[in-house]
Amino acid sequence: MAVNVFATSATTENLSRHDMLQWINESLQIDYSKIEELCSGAVYCQFMDLLFPGCLVLKRVKFATRLEHEYIANFKALQNSFKKVGIDKDVPIERLVKGRFQDNFEFCQWFKKFFDANYDGSEYDPVAARDGQVVATGNKASKVASSGGGAARKSGLSPRKPVAVAKPVARTNVGTRSAATKAQPRTSPAGIKTGGAGRANAATGGKSADAAGRKAAEEEVERLNGVVS
Repeated sequence: MAVNVFATSATTENLSRHDMLQWINESLQIDYSKIEELCSGAVYCQFMDLLFPGCLVLKRVKFATRLEHEYIANFKALQNSFKKVGIDKDVPIERLVKGRFQDNFEFCQWFKKFFDANYDGSEYDPVAARDGQVVATGNKASKVASSGGGAARKSGLSPRKPVAVAKPVARTNVGTRSAATKAQPRTSPAGIKTGGAGRANAATGGKSADAAGRKAAEEEVERLNGVVS
């Protein structure tokens, strides 16, 4: 027979919603993220199978349902299992199936105390017990692989690989000449002399050409004068 529990928040310390969800997920290897997801009643049915094997037919429990009439069927199975093991507790089915936080949280707090008072520490494989049925959680149905230990396993989804981000290309300052570029001397076109010597030679050559031109002109003038005379 089960140990009945009559406890309220005024007489005992309650777990937070996060601690409660952690306990449920680790114990049954599911992935609930909100207390409101307990409105299907499937979790309580499986806990009863853990505590009192044979008190209900777990194969008939709808784990992946999102239909209210199937929620009601699950809670009725839970209520019948309570009666079988002598639990003096009425299940507020009509309130729980609506999925409101406060109603489900209060019932879950009571059930956690009831569980602690009746659990004998026996090993239990929750996935095998429910024949690998998927469990409706939030916006998806999760199915956790069965194996001993590691109860906080997730829903089998592969983790996303981080997207490789291209490294920014280093920008160079436009108009800045490197030291090597500045060191290179400027080259002159082939055949053109550069430097002071080249300029001096060019000047000397120019003067010589002028003198030769003047001399030729003078000789031509003297020749013409001789012809005239």
